[in-house]
Amino acid sequence: MSRVGRLPIPIPSGVDISVSGSTCTVKGPKGTLTQEIHPNINLAVAEGTVVVTRPDDTKDNRALHGLTRALVANMVTGVTTGFRKSLELQGTGYRAALQGQNLVLTVGFSHPVEMRPLSGAAFVVETNTLLHVDGNDKQVVGQQAALIRRVRPPEPYHGKGVRYRGERIKLKAGKKTKGK
Repeated sequence: MSRVGRLPIPIPSGVDISVSGSTCTVKGPKGTLTQEIHPNINLAVAEGTVVVTRPDDTKDNRALHGLTRALVANMVTGVTTGFRKSLELQGTGYRAALQGQNLVLTVGFSHPVEMRPLSGAAFVVETNTLLHVDGNDKQVVGQQAALIRRVRPPEPYHGKGVRYRGERIKLKAGKKTKGK
């Protein structure tokens, strides 16, 4: 049995989960999320928990069991507390700013880069070199953070660029002069 899939998902107060056919809908204080569930996987909502079961032990069903449980647990977490990804800008003159809902990045190009948030994501600029992506859908928050990082990924010689907070970049040595 899957170690992840067999764990029941506790439903916090204020969260409503409904399963109709192969669609799971989770409503909470931070919004509503919907996920299509594979027809082989069963969801049972009872006594403040959600239990995910599978019909047999085939390889595909074992994989879907843990995946489905993780997706539903992420939906419950998203509508109660939400998700956040933090990014840092490192480099001389690199900065971020908000213009309405759009994010404007100045990262060494001849022009500023303007990004619109994906549906379900929001930008928060804490300082001009530290920004956050907030939202209730973990997939959307991660995708938006990856799109921001892709504008100027960290380069291996000086480490300049956009990186996730806490990400370590292994720097290369660069050119060396001959010893005398």
